[in-house]
Formats: sequence, C-alpha cells, structure tokens
Amino acid sequence: MKRRFMCMLVLLCLGMTACGKQEKLKADEPVEIEYSEVSVHDPSVVQGDDGSYYIFGSHLAVAKTDDLMNWTYVNQGVKNDNDIIPNVYSVMKDAFEWSHSNTFWAPDVVKLNDGNYHLYYCNCQGDTPVSCLGTAVSESVSGPYENEGLMLRSGMDANEEDEDGNLYQAASDPNTVDPNVFYDAEGRLWMIYGSYSGGIFIKEMDPDTGLALENGYGEKLLGGNHLRIEAPYVIYNEDTGYYYMFLSFGGLDSDGGYNIRVCRSENPNGPYVDSMGQEMTDCKGPAGSSFSDVTAEQYGTKLMGGYKFEWKEGEEGESRRGYVSPGHNSCLYQEETGKYFIIYHTRFEDSGEEHQVRVHQMFFNEDGWPVIAPYRYAEETAGPCEEGELSGTYKLIDHGRDISAEMHTSEEIELGGNGEISGAAEGVWKLTGDYGAELEIDGDTYKGVFLKQWDEDGKKYVMTFSAVCSETGVSIWGSGLNAI
Repeated sequence: MKRRFMCMLVLLCLGMTACGKQEKLKADEPVEIEYSEVSVHDPSVVQGDDGSYYIFGSHLAVAKTDDLMNWTYVNQGVKNDNDIIPNVYSVMKDAFEWSHSNTFWAPDVVKLNDGNYHLYYCNCQGDTPVSCLGTAVSESVSGPYENEGLMLRSGMDANEEDEDGNLYQAASDPNTVDPNVFYDAEGRLWMIYGSYSGGIFIKEMDPDTGLALENGYGEKLLGGNHLRIEAPYVIYNEDTGYYYMFLSFGGLDSDGGYNIRVCRSENPNGPYVDSMGQEMTDCKGPAGSSFSDVTAEQYGTKLMGGYKFEWKEGEEGESRRGYVSPGHNSCLYQEETGKYFIIYHTRFEDSGEEHQVRVHQMFFNEDGWPVIAPYRYAEETAGPCEEGELSGTYKLIDHGRDISAEMHTSEEIELGGNGEISGAAEGVWKLTGDYGAELEIDGDTYKGVFLKQWDEDGKKYVMTFSAVCSETGVSIWGSGLNAI
C-alpha cells in the first residue's frame, strides 16, 4: 500500500483509533497524506479473489485498490484492445445496435454461487430511454468477460411489445440501466435497476446463473413521470435488520445538483420508506410532468450534496475547491474491520465536468440510519471520546433537502463545554455512548457520530461529526477548527 505520512507524526497516527487526547499540532505543521486518484464514473465496488477492491464504472473504466486510498487503472475506455471485454465492439454488437450507443453506462459486478464473476452491463442512447441490459461472465474479476447476451430492453417503438408484453410507456416503464445485484439475508439474489423515466424496479434472479427467474420488468419500487432519480444500490445491515437503498437525485453534471439519499426496508423488495416515514412508492412526479425536482426533493433522507468547508485565516488550503454533484455510489462492508464505506464520484467547484472517485467511512446512528463521515477515508477508526475534548469551534454544513447546483457552505458554531451550541446555530449537544453524537438545533434532533479525521484541505487532524435528523431527513456535518 502506498502511503506517506510526513512531519514525523508517528504518535498521532497511532492515536487515530480513538478520540483520545493528543498533543496539539501547531498550524505551521501541515500533515500530508498521499492518494492516487482515478476518474471512474458511477463506481460499483466488488472484492476480487486477490483481496483487492475493484470499481467498475461507465465507459468501461475499471480501477483497483488495496487500501481504498490509492487506486490504479485496470482499463480506461471502450476499445477493442482491452482485457475486460476483448473485441468489445463485435462481441457486444447487439447492445450497441439496440441502444444506438458506442459506449457502456454504469455496470455492476458480483461473484455468484457458481464461483464466477458476473458483469451486468447496460447501454443507453442517452437522450431517450432506448436502453438495454445484459450479462457477461468471467472466472476472474479483471476478465476477460464472455458475453451472455441481453436480458432487458426499453424504449421500444410503438409497434413493438416491451418486456411485459405491452406497449412501452416511458413515464411508467423503466429505463433499463444502472443495475445493482445483491444477495439478501436468506441467500436469494435480486437485481435493482432504473433511471429517470418510469422509476426504479427490482427483479428476483437465479443465484446460480445470475439470470432472471421470470420475464418482464419486475416490481416498481419508486419513481415515475421522469423524476430525476437513478443509481439504486442496496446493502443489508445485519445489525439493524434493514436493507438500505441508496439513490442519486438530480442531474449528474456539475450544475445538475446530484445528491445522495437513502431509504430502507425490512425486505429486499420493499416497501422502502425514508426516515420521515414516507413510503417511496409515493415518490413519483405529477401526471404529465417531467423532471419535477420540487416533487422529488420531498422524499428520501438526504445524506450529502454539493458542499464546501470554507477556509479560515491561519489554515492551510486557502485555494480549496468545493465538491459538486456527488453521487452514483456503491457501498462496502469490510468484515475484517467491521467498517462500512461509501464509494462515489464527485465533480469539483470551477472544474467543469472533471470527476474523481471518493471513499468515505459510513456509520449507522442509534436510530439505524446511515451517516457519512465528512472527509475522505484516511484509515481512521472510530473510538471512545470524552466530552471535554469535543468542545470547541466547528465548521457546520447543513446539507438541507434541496436539489440544487449551489454548494452548501460552512458556517461557524461553538460546541460549548457546558453542552450548549452557539454561533450560526443554537441548541444543545452531548456525547452518547463511546462516540455517538446528538445535537439539538432549532428544535430538530440530529444523531450520528464523532470521528477524528484528516482534513484534506487544512492538512491537519480534526474532530468531526456527522449526524442526521430522522424527522426532517436532513444531514449535518461538522469539522473542528483546532488541530488535534
């Protein structure tokens, strides 16, 4: 693994496993951690037999890592000369011809009971839901994959039956892209998919072959009338007993307002509800409408959108860039450490459509809802805290509920030693358990975690918090100003 920790911070690094007291670092002692970046749009994670983690993304971009920090490319771009799908243009001719496309969209890879890796690929025309979804199989996660053919199509002509044997209706039938395949707690296999158009659908699959058990589009879980909701991803948490469906709302472009939301269910095929208790089957656009963000933003518990921790005089990183349109995530549970991670792509302030992969730790609060650590993963581990070390000045980001190209920027608050919150927000706060965070702001209660993290822009370790208000579906992040 490729890491460089500078400034002789051995003692500090050893102390990252807890919130325990650390010697204060001076502002002129920046902490450097090195990452190797990749641009993989719509990253879907899978662990290979070699122990490495692989992400598969749009345009046949594939990368791997051993530490979730440093990535190397396995393949870039759709071309015949590649090891993932050799001779791709001839082998995948049917997919390209149906979709009127020369590239792939967001795929998913899963290892099934047969011991093979199954690649669920999709192609789409882009400006219409003329799409297709198929499978390919390989003994190795890095290929080569052998095409098995198409299983679903969408966007049929008026004189051609759709997969349900009816005339295709874009406002109610799915756009057959963005597959995610997962096992449930009983060992049954499911594929969830869909984007814009008619919504998000789910089908039960054969756990031995990876193919559908029944014909047709399956069961609708949410969406319709072209709501801008896509990229479904489901992960099961054995401790809470819930299946969590992550979704991206808004548009993926730098000005599209992409943001990540979540809902959950006790069953893999729903019904799913958000933290406000709303059934996601009700999440659909008004009849005859298209892209009604005003409707969509009422649903789903929002975990993160565009944001920026503002620079303060005396800090490193004066020229920092905010994150815009983060989304299309996958998730990972690491059994050996008990850690959860969220992997997504993001664009950046004043950088056009440039994008990179980011990995953050993810936790589940005492109400069983996920919260995302404010900063990218730097091998930190949550551990016991003491209230006395948590008080101080924090940069607060309120992610709100909007779907907007505007970044949510930080304001300063004070977590007082007396348990009071002052500054840009007022209320009370307390430590719950070893590292649980509970903040009451303007009458709303947010629950989450305290976590010591590396501030990438400020080049220092700081205390952070991440919490969500179940009643409003709003998440907040805090980043301490003092180095620890």
